[in-house]
Amino acid sequence: MSKIVILGAGISGHVAAAHLRRKLSKQHEVLVVSPNSNYQWIPSNIWVGIGRMKSEEILFPLQPLYKKKGIGYKQAKVSTFHPEGDSETEKPFVKVEYVVGKKKGQTEKVTYDYLINATGPKLAFDMTEGLNPGTNKAYSVCTYTHAEHAWDALNDLILQMKQGKKAKILIGTGHAKSTCQGAAFEYILNVEQELRRHNVRDKAEIVWIANEPELGDFGMDGMLLSYGNNIMKSSEMVEMVFEDRGIKWIIGAGVNKIEDGVAHYETLDGEYNSETYDFAMLIPAFSGHGFKAFDKNNEDITEKLFKGFMIVDADYTPKPYEEWSVQDWPETYQNPSYKNIFAPGIAFAPPHAISKPRVSKNGTPISPSPPRTGMPSGITAKLVADNIIDAINGKNNLHHKGSMGNMGAACIASAGYGMTKGSGISITTYPIVPDYHKYPDTQGRKLSKTFGEIGLAGHWLKLALHYAFIYKAKMRPFWWLIPE
Repeated sequence: MSKIVILGAGISGHVAAAHLRRKLSKQHEVLVVSPNSNYQWIPSNIWVGIGRMKSEEILFPLQPLYKKKGIGYKQAKVSTFHPEGDSETEKPFVKVEYVVGKKKGQTEKVTYDYLINATGPKLAFDMTEGLNPGTNKAYSVCTYTHAEHAWDALNDLILQMKQGKKAKILIGTGHAKSTCQGAAFEYILNVEQELRRHNVRDKAEIVWIANEPELGDFGMDGMLLSYGNNIMKSSEMVEMVFEDRGIKWIIGAGVNKIEDGVAHYETLDGEYNSETYDFAMLIPAFSGHGFKAFDKNNEDITEKLFKGFMIVDADYTPKPYEEWSVQDWPETYQNPSYKNIFAPGIAFAPPHAISKPRVSKNGTPISPSPPRTGMPSGITAKLVADNIIDAINGKNNLHHKGSMGNMGAACIASAGYGMTKGSGISITTYPIVPDYHKYPDTQGRKLSKTFGEIGLAGHWLKLALHYAFIYKAKMRPFWWLIPE
């Protein structure tokens, strides 16, 4: 019998647990450890943040589902990793601390045969002074509770605008190294449409602020894509959308301090500026959780497991940007020091950025960190689960592989909610990490698989995917037929 412990119940953790439980016999134990009581479909937080969906529509409780499906569950947070056990416990284990109930505050050693670290990122609001969601008129949509608070504040502002108030809305990234520009992009377009729906668009100035060197970079070094019968840069597409909607933009900006209604930032040109606002939604920096690891003798071996995020089968050799390659990126998400530990999704440490790193004239790094989206999170979680299943069944080689350097992704960015007046921007890209050697003339990507479309159909597709992936996450009949 094998025991597989999964840390985290987000997209990666939940996908891995579901596939492991479906494919393994009941003699093998599948256990999820997560401090969260609910599963949430994060891409729909955008719609909670504009009041078009309630939190109940994008989440469900984990414990009843896991109990029904035969998946173990502990509502606890991991604190330390012990991949060799210790003087008292022979098997490898993680130490966890319960966060609710009678056991709250108690710690426990959770042993394992295989460990999947799917803890995702820490939302590092503290890396930007004053950026605390719900304070200083600045908000977030990174969790459903954050999104609820954002809508409450935005709705209050809309009511004031209906009484004649002029307002400025600032949306984008809240740190010089933030990622997830795509979520902020969706939110600014949805907010703009909601203002029009409430007939107050003329009362608002809407400003995009981001650490991107140009619009449409998205932490992916931009894209050259097919758009209808034309070939267009992603920067041109985003500029077209912003100009059509009257959205201003500030790019190459590293926000470093938030005060009440004021965002201070530094530009790549080395200038220090500030932007006032009445409402802001700023994506924070993401970081690792600061986990520690210890060997059997209780010696610190954190450097074997973590480099901020978890170390996997990537090439972390420091090298100039010109020498970066898709071959640097991991394929199996297995830790090289401890072969029974894996880290799919957002939990693994990327070998380097995808966008070209840039620093301001003052020497401050201002450029996006690599994006981590739902589709590759699900794909990498499934391949990790399949490799563990193979290992349990006696197959020693890791047959299932998937590098972001040879993996495509589809992104449906909501551009406004509404069955007749909604809009979506559908973008597919292949590969996620550009391969400039294979595709030197098309910005590192295969043009026939990298394209964009804008229109109402995009909204319908985004909405359909919302319901499809909630269905899948609830493990309804034949859920596994829905691709990651």
